[in-house]
Amino acid sequence: MAVRSTVATGPGLVFDLLADGPDGAPLVLLLHGFAESFHTWDAQIAALAPKYRAVAPSQRGYSPGARPDPADTANYHFDRLVEDAMQIAAACRYGDRRFHLVGHDWGGSIAWGIADKYPEHLASLTILSRPHPNAFNRALALPDGDQQRRSRHHKAFLEPDAASVVLANDAEWLRVRWKAAGVPEGAMAKHLAVLGNPAAMEAALAWYRARGAIRSPLGKIRVPTLYIWGDADDTVGRPAAEGTREEVSGPYEFAVLPGGGHFTSDQMPDAVNALLLRHIARNEDADS
Repeated sequence: MAVRSTVATGPGLVFDLLADGPDGAPLVLLLHGFAESFHTWDAQIAALAPKYRAVAPSQRGYSPGARPDPADTANYHFDRLVEDAMQIAAACRYGDRRFHLVGHDWGGSIAWGIADKYPEHLASLTILSRPHPNAFNRALALPDGDQQRRSRHHKAFLEPDAASVVLANDAEWLRVRWKAAGVPEGAMAKHLAVLGNPAAMEAALAWYRARGAIRSPLGKIRVPTLYIWGDADDTVGRPAAEGTREEVSGPYEFAVLPGGGHFTSDQMPDAVNALLLRHIARNEDADS
């Protein structure tokens, strides 16, 4: 069973963690996205724990102890989020060993950035929902406007009242979207326990307001990569998903989950677990 703890990486940066698995076993670091919390990995932590050390941090802004002022978007620049993940791995005593990295949505964006900047630290990379940034940008530029439509909420999140809009009526905006994507009620409650307050929501939305600092274009990804995409994902269309293949020069698997929405780790945990465990097992020799 996952244990909740904290880890400090620097002044004003104390991150909440969910972790399970043997100390010293190969590390699997799991990075959540928006709009969710580190509880999106509950089923994956349980599946990994018999053999691996699974660690899911509540990332910058989501953890009350790692919530610098969101009014200063420099606190949430992409490179700082990348460094948070690397420092958490080091604080968990895996700074000198390769580890397996998993990311969903915004956590997937951070994971792509880590794989680009620190490939020598990774044994494998698994991404859920979030295409490689270069493929995503190409899809945004297509004349049919489909990816622009799917991503229109990004602009809405830049409005000054975005946090209050998202949390209004008992977080109706979130609940409607989660329900449509097949997220169970229990998972919704866990996510809202982390994210369903103005301070956390303002900090989470600061990731979008600071997004201009994303290092793009990224280079070709050499790390063995598994990309999981649900074909009913309302935020990521097929061109962006299929175009990710062009951005990976290392071993690559593209796994499509029929009927999968944006939050497949909550919606289809068994399918995600099977793919994840197989991918990590294929790359165990690289984690020493």
